[in-house]
Amino acid sequence: MLQDLNSSKRMPKKKINSFLRKTKKATKKKFNINQQIINKLVGLLFIILALFVLMFKLPVGKPIDKNPILINSKLLESKQTENIPVRIIIPKNDIDLKVIPAQIVNGYWELSETTASYGLGSGHPGHASNTVIFAHAREGLFYNLKNVKTGDSIYVFSKDKWFRYKVNKITAVFPNQTEVIKPTKNETLTLYTCSGFNDEKRLIVTALPQN
Repeated sequence: MLQDLNSSKRMPKKKINSFLRKTKKATKKKFNINQQIINKLVGLLFIILALFVLMFKLPVGKPIDKNPILINSKLLESKQTENIPVRIIIPKNDIDLKVIPAQIVNGYWELSETTASYGLGSGHPGHASNTVIFAHAREGLFYNLKNVKTGDSIYVFSKDKWFRYKVNKITAVFPNQTEVIKPTKNETLTLYTCSGFNDEKRLIVTALPQN
């Protein structure tokens, strides 16, 4: 009888130990699974942060190279100085900017940080050639140029006259595709700004004169 009583006292202890071992294993397994999930989430977070940095490391207001626009070599032949643009207005897109001449340095046009620029060597309003005006894709400059549509009116002012153009073509090119700013046989206005992911492309808006 005493033996049976002692045996009954030992059984619960074995069961408790077994229960504790199982609980410990289950807890350890659960911890390992949770740790794996945490590691995956941390890795995913780093990937998202890396993509965010790549997308936004070059903000709209960033400084860029002093001479960013490679010109077409044929534009170097132009010596025309009449009707140099001094202002451009695109009413539908809230663009109203002073325009200053952009000097040519080592085959590149310098780009103003605060105004639109007229590419010296390109054509002039009122003449049969390609007038090139460009600016940063920033708020207050050519940021809204991406919203221009075919048929929109553009007004270019020289010191003594003003000229009206209508948009006829909108394209995107790489910086080395300088054929878009080459001289033309007919009077053309070409507007030029940055575009695409990481500013890898250039938005080109061309317009023809309107009486």
